[in-house]
Amino acid sequence: MLTAFARAFRTPDLRKKLLFTLGIIVVYRVGTHVPIPGVNYKAVQTCVNEASGNQGLFGLVNMFSGGALLQITIFALGIMPYITASIILQLLTVVIPRLEALKKEGQAGTAKITQYTRYLTVALAILQGTGLVATARSGALFSGCTVASSIVPDQAIFTTITMVICMTAGTAVVMWLGELITDRGIGNGMSILMFISIAATFPSALWAIKKQGTLAGGWIEFGTVVLVGLVMVGLVVFVEQAQRRIPVQYAKRMIGRRSYGGTSTYIPLKVNQAGVIPVIFASSLLYIPALVAQFAGGDSGWKRWVTTNLTKGDHPVYITSYFLLIVFFAFFYVAISFNPEEVADNMKKYGGFIPGIRAGRPTAEYLSYVLNRITWPGSLYLGLIALVPTMALVGFKANQNFPFGGTSILIIVGVGLETVKQIESQLQQRNYEGFLR
Repeated sequence: MLTAFARAFRTPDLRKKLLFTLGIIVVYRVGTHVPIPGVNYKAVQTCVNEASGNQGLFGLVNMFSGGALLQITIFALGIMPYITASIILQLLTVVIPRLEALKKEGQAGTAKITQYTRYLTVALAILQGTGLVATARSGALFSGCTVASSIVPDQAIFTTITMVICMTAGTAVVMWLGELITDRGIGNGMSILMFISIAATFPSALWAIKKQGTLAGGWIEFGTVVLVGLVMVGLVVFVEQAQRRIPVQYAKRMIGRRSYGGTSTYIPLKVNQAGVIPVIFASSLLYIPALVAQFAGGDSGWKRWVTTNLTKGDHPVYITSYFLLIVFFAFFYVAISFNPEEVADNMKKYGGFIPGIRAGRPTAEYLSYVLNRITWPGSLYLGLIALVPTMALVGFKANQNFPFGGTSILIIVGVGLETVKQIESQLQQRNYEGFLR
């Protein structure tokens, strides 16, 4: 692996891409530490220290922003608005015929959908920025902090608008940086920034576990967590690479004196076809009732039930709901992202068939049957991986920011594998051995 890294940096064009990507990452990390105007930075640091990693409802968004959300910096929203906009556009593509037609137009249609994603990202950034500023002004961002109400000392309307504009502009800059990495660097830009945001929280979270530990000065707990993390990474890599290959045979056709087709290939159906999307959907959906209860006045029965059952990660109701939602969204996302009828029609159009299965409707039914069978272990695997932080809460008395949580590990491993494969493909084009041998 070290030899492959050395060869990558000795290749001029590949070295330029790697250095450009590293430069963009440095700019992004600097922006996550620049506070926006109108924020009392000392009060923010005091509340962050008092929170001791228990970030409550904002833990997921704070993780995707690399810790910038609770610091209230110019990149506080991070790439979360872009992720949300991309998911919304992907879901709407199935519902709205115009978007579906654009998707089938090729590169021109994809460029148009990307432009719509940018507009929606800015709109979501304005909405989320307004919500974050309102939460910070009310003191609800750090509910247990003594100086939470003084985080935004000047609550004039002009100051509020300025803060929202700064955070929206920061989101637009993050989106631009991600597209620069995609065009001139290595890997998918948004995925790389997401990878860096999550990886940036690992050292502090691991050190917090060490400080909270009691065995051998906390080193026993620290070593156990690192060992569990390595095992989880190996498991995730194994499952993420697993796939069911459906063999496809293309009939030979004679056009003039030339023969076309007659080749054999396969359709790769991944065990985890949905990726990390079901975990994000389930987490977001469980945050909604807790968020409504936090801002609701009074002391009604439903508010007490939500506060008791759906805000504590180690509560049985929360664990059960989280697991069932992940399984549901895994099937839901696979159903809208993979269309067996469309795949069967395309195969039939180009003379392809699955050996032993008739073309057309029987092929679609067979693909649907296989997809449902492999989605079950994939969804159960996602649910078990996502529950690791919950088990850590009970076993290690860790906080909600347990470093090797399901969402973080899935994203870290997925983006890492994708980026390494891109570097490897470019090395192999130059007759070099890659990372994965």
